[in-house]
Amino acid sequence: MLSVIIPTDGVEQTAVATLAALVPGAAAGVIREVLLVDGTRNGVIERVADVAGCRFIGFEGSSQGAALAAGARQARSPWLMFLPAGAVLETGWIEETTQFIQAVATSGRDRAAVFRYARSPYANTALRDILWAVARKLVGPLGDQGLLIAREHYDRIGGYPPHARHSEARLLRRLGRSSRTMLRSRIVMVG
Repeated sequence: MLSVIIPTDGVEQTAVATLAALVPGAAAGVIREVLLVDGTRNGVIERVADVAGCRFIGFEGSSQGAALAAGARQARSPWLMFLPAGAVLETGWIEETTQFIQAVATSGRDRAAVFRYARSPYANTALRDILWAVARKLVGPLGDQGLLIAREHYDRIGGYPPHARHSEARLLRRLGRSSRTMLRSRIVMVG
């Protein structure tokens, strides 16, 4: 049902945290494949993918948009879930994701979903975190909230622009508020 695309920066700890949170989804049959996308060429993420049974995608470029676009091109499922490395989905995401996919399929309308952002309880509260919280209220979800979207819808709106700055924000803007759903399940960033 789902291809999960996780762009990494060659950091093992954040990739492993996200993979561990996805295990229940794989066991429930919701996740068909996980793609770890990395352009650092340090071999760390390739080893993580091998041990975890994921697909490793190496790509040329240094932007997040290039990594996301490379993962989307290689994904084989009709639904795509983009998660940043270090994202941990709270319990309940499997049922809610499944219900969202079924609702979109029966409605015939193009919809995408993002997860509700939650700051890690172990993170330092700094001025930067307060400013990001204000930005989320004013402009809507940011790229670190993940994205769940049908492949056909993703392709129709042009996907992630690989060479653009802030490609996640650009895609979310193209989706617009009217075709975007905020799921109840929260995403917590660790690391």
